[in-house]
Amino acid sequence: MTTPPTTRRHFLKTVPALAASTPAFLRSEEKGDRIGLAVIGVGGMGSNHVRTLCQRKDIEFLWIIDTDSDRAAAAAKTVEEATGQKPKTGQDLRKALDDERVKACFMATPDHWHAPGAILAAQAGKHVYVEKPCSHNIREGRLMIEAAARHGVVIQVGTQSRSTAHVRSVIDRIKSGVIGEVLVAKAWNSQKRADQGVKPASTPPAALDYDLWLGPVPEVPFKATYHPAHWRWFFHFGAGDFGNDGVHDTDIARWGLGVETHPDRIQAMGDKLFFRDDQEWPDTLYCGFEYGGVEGKKRQLIYEQRIWSPYMQEGHENGCAWYGTGGMIVGGKAKGWQVYGPKNELIETIASDGVDLAGHHDNFLRAVRGEGDASTLNAGIVTNHLSSALCHLGNIAWRTGRTLHFDPAGETFVDDEAASAFLQRDYREHWAAPKAGA
Repeated sequence: MTTPPTTRRHFLKTVPALAASTPAFLRSEEKGDRIGLAVIGVGGMGSNHVRTLCQRKDIEFLWIIDTDSDRAAAAAKTVEEATGQKPKTGQDLRKALDDERVKACFMATPDHWHAPGAILAAQAGKHVYVEKPCSHNIREGRLMIEAAARHGVVIQVGTQSRSTAHVRSVIDRIKSGVIGEVLVAKAWNSQKRADQGVKPASTPPAALDYDLWLGPVPEVPFKATYHPAHWRWFFHFGAGDFGNDGVHDTDIARWGLGVETHPDRIQAMGDKLFFRDDQEWPDTLYCGFEYGGVEGKKRQLIYEQRIWSPYMQEGHENGCAWYGTGGMIVGGKAKGWQVYGPKNELIETIASDGVDLAGHHDNFLRAVRGEGDASTLNAGIVTNHLSSALCHLGNIAWRTGRTLHFDPAGETFVDDEAASAFLQRDYREHWAAPKAGA
């Protein structure tokens, strides 16, 4: 991930005349002004959140939670060294949710804990920043929306491109009509992933509470490919690389396409063409989504995935393009975009200034402070549910092997019980199992 830009932050710190207009997260020194925070899940992305949040002065790290106690201890040490604060650590997130001082949670757990954890946090009256995809299945996403509304909290999802200036700029250019009417968008994920190997069932590491790690997921024997990092390649725990890297670019592609509903027709084709390891999701995947009747016209969104590619597509490992009646835009969040008119005439280049993780945090924490609400979130749960659902719908089309017809309003497949069975999952008896009305 590109390091968030810090130029503006350094500028504000070094110009005394601007002190009065400096954002609260830079000038707030009093403990009473700080937002009480719990960080739940401190693996790769969770640790990235911790390091970035340590730059702020308006938060108090109260809890670091991870089912792996070694990880929790390491993250707490990072906080102490960077801020002088000494957060408590634990393996069970309920300890943090029971603390009345905690006002907001950052949740970077594996995918299968996103919805259960976020819903529990909402029930406890905590605002939530949860990693993408927001859910493990479509039903969970709907339950998250309902829980946030019911308990009066905000839920932001970690698709930080929504808060990144150059990404917002390209969306503004699309809306301006620079390439005419956009009828088709495409997102791709073309990079070389590592072979996960073939691992037998084994004993979990001593520092890991594996039963807590599983949460409400039906019990399966531990494998070293699940923890510390590779759970996302398995049906039980993740959504494959579509829900990992792919969701970022399909979210941007959908944003530019201008569709604010689910698709009603989905097709997919894919397989493991390259890897011969334990991972269950395909390494190669092509999905087509059709939106019917958008302002009287259909729209299409295409997703391509090849995670065995030692090369880039269109110069970008992860990218997206929009095809309009007057031109096209091609590029990606890491390097920026090129705007083309008729006959491939280059009209404009929109350069990248890095993905703004700190800005995405700030957008969320302003709402937590009461300086905004669900409507001011750049990647609120309602918005992200539509993008995360594309991962789930595409994966379901791949698993069923046929064209699917979806009812966007009812969030169910039309006359297709087999496909509809994948819209939710079975949970074991567990205190964290999501329930309607929670």
